[in-house]
Amino acid sequence: MKKLILVILGLTLAATLFAADAATLVPAGNRNTEQPDIPGASSRRTQATNTTFQAKYRKVYALLQNDADLRAKIKKAASAYGIDPMHIVGAIVGEHTYNVDAYDRLQTYYVKAISYLSSKLSFAYDGEDITDFVQRPEFKKCAAISDSYDLWECREQVWNRSFRGKTVGGEDFPDNRFGATFFQPYYAGQTFGLGQLNPLTALQMSDLVHKVSGLPKLDVSDPNSVYKTIMDPDLTLPYVAATIKKSIDAYKSIAGFDISGNPGITATLYNVGNPEQRAYALKAENDKRRATGEPEKLPEENYYGWLVNDKLAELKALF
Repeated sequence: MKKLILVILGLTLAATLFAADAATLVPAGNRNTEQPDIPGASSRRTQATNTTFQAKYRKVYALLQNDADLRAKIKKAASAYGIDPMHIVGAIVGEHTYNVDAYDRLQTYYVKAISYLSSKLSFAYDGEDITDFVQRPEFKKCAAISDSYDLWECREQVWNRSFRGKTVGGEDFPDNRFGATFFQPYYAGQTFGLGQLNPLTALQMSDLVHKVSGLPKLDVSDPNSVYKTIMDPDLTLPYVAATIKKSIDAYKSIAGFDISGNPGITATLYNVGNPEQRAYALKAENDKRRATGEPEKLPEENYYGWLVNDKLAELKALF
């Protein structure tokens, strides 16, 4: 009987490992022949600063081209998380082409990081600190979760289900993202640093970065330290790498796609966020397609990821 149980367990493990290895490899390059539409908000931001997407791309390209130390830091972070450096490069290039201009020198990011230690920041909404907010009874289901990624994912789900756009106890809550409501002391939607991370993403990745890179865990009650981590290139690059690694793992384990060879796809997920939810949605769509005999749908790049794949040869040449 024991032998039979061991055989069954062995077969189950083998099947699990086979399923993990059997993920469909997403080919390199773009699925779309033309670049998908760029959001109006991105165009308006660029026009407001009297520049162009092409000029912004050339600026971030020059930063990478002129700074061998930065390239070395990117390669080191990528190696630690077992990903191609082009995934990190793609995230940086996309953010600084379509969101904010890159600084001319890496040193400026270090200076900015130090500046965040001198001002008193808070993660709060309408006077209620996030540390108090997550003690509300609606978050009870999250209390036993220890992993930072799962914990903040749970809290974000509670926000979306129980508070977002609702009136709770006579208090109106905005119909806005959890991160934009509580984690942007300056203005909603703002991201920071070389990787243009938002604080909520950094908090989610804290345990993985602590495990792999040995950096101190982030504390939501210390916003200044969170912002310094985001702004300091030596600290933020592991967080960028961890975020991308999470996306690659989610698409492989949930949707059955290996996106590790397509930086345009990982850049897209870095841009839009919520990789696990998107992986589940893609899996559900492909389950329906298979049931009706249709070919499966591959992950597709958005405008941001399309640029990364389009410029990949030029970016690879730097490394």
